[in-house]
Amino acid sequence: MKINVDIDLTPEEFRKLMGWPDVESFQNKLLDQISEQMDAGAEGYDPLSLLKPFMAQSVGTMDMFQRFMAGIMTQYGKSNDSEKSS
Repeated sequence: MKINVDIDLTPEEFRKLMGWPDVESFQNKLLDQISEQMDAGAEGYDPLSLLKPFMAQSVGTMDMFQRFMAGIMTQYGKSNDSEKSS
């Protein structure tokens, strides 16, 4: 048996599905500040250090979603196997 699941979502719909907040205005302000500091040549300025906490959180959320989907498929496989052996 082969099962295909197609999910057609816009980025906005996916964000809401995952329960992620709308951070567009925050991102714009952050990028403006980064740009200003880079243009001013702030000494020792490392833009990656500002974004690292946010990137780690996003990766953790995606990992949680993948484990959730794997759990569903594992549970489906177990129930399918028990039906075959009956």
